[in-house]
Amino acid sequence: MYRSVSMMVLVLGTIVGTMTGLAVHAAAAASTAVRGNVSATDPSGIDAGAQFELAEVKLDGEVLFRVRGSTAYPAEERANAIRKRIAAIAADRSVAADSLRVVEMEDRTRIMAGDGLVSAFNDADAAAEGVTRQILARHALIKIAAAITSYRNDRSPRVLLINTLYALGATVVLALLLFVFRGVFNRLDALAERRLKYWVERLEARSHQLVQAQQLINALHGFLKLLGVLSVLVVAYVYLNLVLGLYPWTRPLAARLFEIFFGPLGALAMEFVDALPNIAFVAVLVIVTRYVLKVTRLYFLGIEHGTIQPGNFDRDWALPTYKIARLVVIACALVVAYPHIPGSSSEAFKGVSILIGLVFSLGSSSVIANLIAGYSMIYRRAFKVGDRIMVKDLTGDVTDIRLMVTHLRTVKNEEIVVPNSDILNSHVINYNTLARSRGLILHTTVGIGYETPWRQVEAMLRLAAERTPGLLKEPAPFILQKSLGDFAVTYELNVYCDEPQRMGRLYTAMHQNILDVFNEHGVQIMTPAYEGDPEIPKVVPKDQWYQAPAQPTQAPTNDGHKS
Repeated sequence: MYRSVSMMVLVLGTIVGTMTGLAVHAAAAASTAVRGNVSATDPSGIDAGAQFELAEVKLDGEVLFRVRGSTAYPAEERANAIRKRIAAIAADRSVAADSLRVVEMEDRTRIMAGDGLVSAFNDADAAAEGVTRQILARHALIKIAAAITSYRNDRSPRVLLINTLYALGATVVLALLLFVFRGVFNRLDALAERRLKYWVERLEARSHQLVQAQQLINALHGFLKLLGVLSVLVVAYVYLNLVLGLYPWTRPLAARLFEIFFGPLGALAMEFVDALPNIAFVAVLVIVTRYVLKVTRLYFLGIEHGTIQPGNFDRDWALPTYKIARLVVIACALVVAYPHIPGSSSEAFKGVSILIGLVFSLGSSSVIANLIAGYSMIYRRAFKVGDRIMVKDLTGDVTDIRLMVTHLRTVKNEEIVVPNSDILNSHVINYNTLARSRGLILHTTVGIGYETPWRQVEAMLRLAAERTPGLLKEPAPFILQKSLGDFAVTYELNVYCDEPQRMGRLYTAMHQNILDVFNEHGVQIMTPAYEGDPEIPKVVPKDQWYQAPAQPTQAPTNDGHKS
């Protein structure tokens, strides 16, 4: 930090120190108009209540006198013309400063340099200053002569060389000071780390971790860095003020350096003082809003935990409703606070507000749609965390419901993030809603030839369902004959379960038992198609059920237990 600042100041000092031959008149050419209300009595009969516009005549940043303007000839334009004439005379060393003289005329008093006009004053100019025009002209003559002498002296080679040596010396001193500051603050930083670490750790132990030692040490390091930056800024200000004041071209900038550095801080301080009543109002409003939000949160937490039971209000609605109430309270607080926010009536504040609103409206259409969809799903109670659902072609267990998206975990342990607007705009199948009270129906179909009695087929399907553990005994399984096909009868086995998360395993076990039962009774399953009777029935003999690598297992009994 110190190295970068020092390099910057070194470069600046070198540039300023080599400005011996540069005629940078632009800084001096910028004259500042001083607008004021002056009421005076004109000896010649000018109205005492007249309002005058005055402008300062400057040379090398020094104010010489002020002049009055008129509608046809503004004060600033007149002052600039006089300044240019004085600068031209000062640059012409053939014109001696003591050759300036005052020439009286009938209606005005002139200041002349040889045959050239420097400035002229009339009774109106004198009335603006409250003196006679003769006194005003003599005073201006003295100031102009002194300014010309100083102008020529400051631009002499000898003075410029001496000032350049001063600037280089100041630059060297500045570099040494920055180097010393760097070493001093590094030592202070290390000393603070070494000496205070023990006491801070003891304070942390006594406060039962309420006070974090590392946080205090970091705060101390930050304070030392801030102190170092402030020290560098103060030294840099002194250096710039000194070096810039050595040269006539940069002297106006040196005179304004304090205003440049501290003017914004002063303006901010005055604005802060003026805004104190509004700031106090906003602070009180923030405190009140915060406690209102706390009370609101406690109320909805009571609903969520069951300690408060409003009629026909689901506990799952508590947290989303609190978020809506919080948004409403904050919005109302912002509406009340807006007129009291410092700067809220400025055009810049209004422009930024319009820009933010435009960007938000153009870029957040999908966000708003998902937010509305999220709240709609919560109050519709379509599903909750832990339910197995199917959205379009996606099936999985709900792991998290947020305002923008819903998280699903598939049977393959995949995480799927579904936008709530997609869920709201499509049909949703919830496998858990009725499974808790009535049971979820699992179903599968088989095609059996016409030569097999349908009563036998239904009995075998019921037997397969009885052998499948995890299925409900009540309600009892039932069979539907879906169709009488060209070559086979399609039977549908329907069974009940109360654990939708086990659907895959239950289907697998049920299909295994169907194959076993039909093989036991020598019935051939004709699905998916049948064109003719094969020479040998397509059944698996019982003695071949456990061919390698299959291992024999105990057959389940009717109550679902293996025997």
